[in-house]
Amino acid sequence: MLGGWGLGGRGRSRFWTRLGQVVLVLLLASPSPVLAEEAAAAQDAQQLDEPAVEPHIPSRNLLQVLRAGGVLMLPLVFCSFLLVVFALERFFALRCARVAPAPFVKRLLHQLAEGQLDRETARKLCSETHCAVADVFAAGLKKWGRPAVEVEQAVLDAGERAVNDLRKHLRIFNGVATLSPLLGLLGTVVGMIRSFNAIAGADAMGRPELLAGGISEALITTAAGLSLAIPALALYLFFISRVDQLTMELDERGRQLVELISAEGLQARPSGRNVKVVRQEAA
Repeated sequence: MLGGWGLGGRGRSRFWTRLGQVVLVLLLASPSPVLAEEAAAAQDAQQLDEPAVEPHIPSRNLLQVLRAGGVLMLPLVFCSFLLVVFALERFFALRCARVAPAPFVKRLLHQLAEGQLDRETARKLCSETHCAVADVFAAGLKKWGRPAVEVEQAVLDAGERAVNDLRKHLRIFNGVATLSPLLGLLGTVVGMIRSFNAIAGADAMGRPELLAGGISEALITTAAGLSLAIPALALYLFFISRVDQLTMELDERGRQLVELISAEGLQARPSGRNVKVVRQEAA
């Protein structure tokens, strides 16, 4: 058949040689299934051995966050400063040991009940003790021996002044809790206005980075306002509750004083305990 193609013996030998070379090249070029599987397994093992590279998330410090929030972060920072300062001041001012120290109250009431103190000595002790309950006691001692209604009215008037002093600076917490979300909302509006101005002033199709600055400012001011308003409101409620507890304490101590130094209370004492009172009235 090959002879019909005009190939001689030497031509047929050269043809088979070239054909064998082509087949050998094809066999070497095509990957073996076993070798391919081994290569794939080796690649998978290498990927498992390599540590996973987490995407880098850019972080910013506090100063960068404040700058990104815009100019409305300045009043929020000022409000946070006021919150910290007056929170510390109220924590120290509303301690029970500062408003109604138990040792002083118990000793004074006990000595009055036992008849060991006269009016001037008791008033001197109250003037030397600087606290709210001492002021209430001093106002009541001025009405020593008067009817219970007069002594109680003097104690109530002094108690109201003391409670007003305890409530001092609490409006600051209420103001911070109210203003902070409004400032954050204003920052949100300003940030969105800047975003829309950026869209209007440039070709914003396919360019979301034009919106990033304004939206970031809006979210930062909103988060800052809420982060400041929530603790301010919590502190306001806490201090209001604390003032109510101290008011009840002052009222109870004032009631005990009225029972001891009013005319009705002095007459109800045993005669042995009224010696100093009789001497004082005789003088």
